[in-house]
Amino acid sequence: MIRLELSGEHTRLCSTLCGQCPQGPAGCCFSPPELDWTDIGRIVSLGGRGWLLEQLAARNLRPASRGLALRRVRRREERTAPRQSKCVYHGARGCTIPAERRAATCNYFLCEDAFAERLDGRADPASAASRRAHALLRALYDRWDRELAEAVAARPEGPSWDAAFLDWLGAEFERLSRASRAEIDAIDAIDALDPLG
Repeated sequence: MIRLELSGEHTRLCSTLCGQCPQGPAGCCFSPPELDWTDIGRIVSLGGRGWLLEQLAARNLRPASRGLALRRVRRREERTAPRQSKCVYHGARGCTIPAERRAATCNYFLCEDAFAERLDGRADPASAASRRAHALLRALYDRWDRELAEAVAARPEGPSWDAAFLDWLGAEFERLSRASRAEIDAIDAIDALDPLG
């Protein structure tokens, strides 16, 4: 069953299938997405600058060409389970960090199995609305990330990975959010109970 939590650019899509992922215990977390420029700006705008600096120092996050890569670890959650590589933030019950610290993709991505899941022989009524939210969020974040990538590339000093740079990304994210109010309002206007989205 899909649950759509509408909250503009912070919208979340959740599925009960994730807890029983047909791809294995780590599911999508086997290959975590990077925190791209937009994700970093979003995290800072939600009060996470200190957390990002702590995670950089702990080497759970490392600079990458498009933002920050999440460290992968090899471990098992149960004594009898095989060791597997997965996101450093994945635990026995899923993600161990709050939604406001995750990559946006982690909050809005659902695999095709989740969208196609049948409930009592019927399609999940939230599936169509969730697909629409997913498409709108992906388009919005992709555009914002292209704009932020250009802005980062234009900085003579490049990414410095200090508080000032993170604050700049947070301010840029907030600017992009304000400039995209109509698109964000379209996400919030999705009717989760309307099968036509």
